[in-house]
Amino acid sequence: MNGFLTWMEKHFMPVAAKIGGQKHLVAIRDAFVSIMPVTMVGSIAVLLNVFLRDLPNTWFGTGNKFVQSVQQLININGNIYFGSIFVLGLVFTFSLGYQIANIYGVNPIAGGVVAFSAVVTTMNQSIIFDYVLPGVSASSLDALKSLGLNVGLSVDKTGVSLLGVSDSGYLSQSYIGASGIFTCLIVGFISSMIYVKLMLKKITIKLPSSVPPAVSNSFAAIIPGTIAIYTFGVITQICIATTGLYPNDLIVKWIQEPLLFLSQGFFSVVLIAFLIQLFWFFGLHGHNVLAPILEGIYSTASLRNLEHWNLFQTVNDMPFSWTRGSFDAYAQMGGAGATLGLLIAIFIFSKRNDVKTIAKLSAPMGVFNINEPIIFGLPIVLNTLYMIPWLIVPPICVAVAYLFTTVGIIPPVFVQVPWVMPVGVYAFFATGGNILAAGVAILNLFISFLIWTPFVLLANRMENKK
Repeated sequence: MNGFLTWMEKHFMPVAAKIGGQKHLVAIRDAFVSIMPVTMVGSIAVLLNVFLRDLPNTWFGTGNKFVQSVQQLININGNIYFGSIFVLGLVFTFSLGYQIANIYGVNPIAGGVVAFSAVVTTMNQSIIFDYVLPGVSASSLDALKSLGLNVGLSVDKTGVSLLGVSDSGYLSQSYIGASGIFTCLIVGFISSMIYVKLMLKKITIKLPSSVPPAVSNSFAAIIPGTIAIYTFGVITQICIATTGLYPNDLIVKWIQEPLLFLSQGFFSVVLIAFLIQLFWFFGLHGHNVLAPILEGIYSTASLRNLEHWNLFQTVNDMPFSWTRGSFDAYAQMGGAGATLGLLIAIFIFSKRNDVKTIAKLSAPMGVFNINEPIIFGLPIVLNTLYMIPWLIVPPICVAVAYLFTTVGIIPPVFVQVPWVMPVGVYAFFATGGNILAAGVAILNLFISFLIWTPFVLLANRMENKK
């Protein structure tokens, strides 16, 4: 065991630390973190409408008096969703451009603006949609078809929709929302780097020193920004001329969808949970090291589920079973390693005063998923005694929750809630108020307790030998 740890410290830790500190990956991670307020407020709006509209409609029938009485609140939450989750891709783009420019020490506001403009440049400005004909009932469908109109039943099957209506000057949610995150990431990153490199090479407009800095900085960004934006204007036109598709459509088809669906496999989910623990064991923040995957892929899946819920108010056919919040809901009870189960085992079985003292100090924070005190105080980092449960508990918990989700017993996680929510409460809110999901989280807590307990007892024996 000591030989293995020595090898890992020598060969694995330097590489992992370098990856975790790579400035471009840090910028991407910080960009996702920066949009957290917007993501959170949109999730809160969706969650409130679950309890104000969706659950009451299920319990008391569609259009019941309770829903009618809170309709204005429901509309407010709808407005907030439109201003947050609906445009999240654009919000992320600005944040990414800002972060990349910031780490290179150039004007970050201009970096965000350039990235934003470049991404919009690549988007299809036309939209094709189905228009619900007001006041036309489903019984008129055949008569309208006989007149040669391209019509079909509306989504709720009670009316008639005119199919394939097109218009220009619109940006579809598939571009500006969660579905466009990968395009925003790729185009925003490249355009920001073009802007940054040209700024660093001083390919700028230079104004006299007497000009105010705000004006001077804006003029300095004109040439780099113009080149970056025009680059993607040209690329967009090449894509349209050669394939008939916009860059977003190509990225979604060839990059985003394959990655998202690869991430949904049982082995992929368990492997990510294991790697998080492995990095943490060597003192590296596993979630930060893997942030490009956790945020770029699994957060996108979560947002796509949220969009689905907002459109259809159903969890039966959500596109993705496993999302970013699934890890927190079912495998991070008390924080990385599900250390809340360890704390319970210590309180019940530990005979070591030093361990029990650390547990008492750590417990109040552990309830809210803050476990650095137990990780570094016990310690767990580089402690071979706790290595096995530390590495296997979260993957096992992930496997249990994954099976419950994929067989349809519990719905996928689709609402983003604060990560400090206690065990069970997080899963309840993250699944739109599902009691069984909370039960699965508590079941995993019990499983973690069972796995941690033998190693707490082993620690007692080791202390006795000393």
